[in-house]
Amino acid sequence: MRVLLVEDEEDLGLAIKQVLMGEKYVVDWVNDGAQAWYCLENQWADYTVAIVDWLLPELSGLELCQRLRAQQNPLPVLMLTALGQPENRVAGLDAGADDYLVKPFVMAELLARLRALQRRSPQLQPQTLTVGRFALDDANSALQVAQDDQPSQQIPLTLKEFQVLAYLMQNCDRIIPGSKLRAQLWDLDDEPVSNVVAAQIRLLRRKLASHSCDCPIETIPGQGYRFNSSS
Repeated sequence: MRVLLVEDEEDLGLAIKQVLMGEKYVVDWVNDGAQAWYCLENQWADYTVAIVDWLLPELSGLELCQRLRAQQNPLPVLMLTALGQPENRVAGLDAGADDYLVKPFVMAELLARLRALQRRSPQLQPQTLTVGRFALDDANSALQVAQDDQPSQQIPLTLKEFQVLAYLMQNCDRIIPGSKLRAQLWDLDDEPVSNVVAAQIRLLRRKLASHSCDCPIETIPGQGYRFNSSS
């Protein structure tokens, strides 16, 4: 999943980002409401959840939620705040937040609330991704490849390999531009290396070849990449 984290406290923002990345989330961290709205309004990426502080520079978390809901945007929002009075909780939820976490909190609770949002939101439900003879095993970070008259083969994946395959499999048979892949799977703080997607695809193909498996990802010259469901 890709998370938009909006938090202006540097230490807390960095800590949250590191914890989320350890849980396989792709995280864009911005430190004011205006930057967050820019990411959302310009559809920088397909976010699956936002973690938003209430007290932000430029545009408050409350105003950000109100703008989202005014545009009928269903993006699940977990609001963080030091304002823990009942009237504050009511105001945050009425503005459109889906959940409300009062500072200070422990990271285990933050992760638990994200899991709760995931259970309540159909668009966040974990899905077993299976396309043709390929299936992604999230629990083991591996690709299962069915083989004729033989046990399926399990190929271990790095986090980025898993994310690339997941996104292409979710959009199988569609051509995905390299720029779209990079925007979706590499966070805003990553160095803008122009060939990072091509390099990752190349490494993935090499790994599959080392397991005597043909790669289902096709390169469409001048257009992008496609996961071929008939591979």
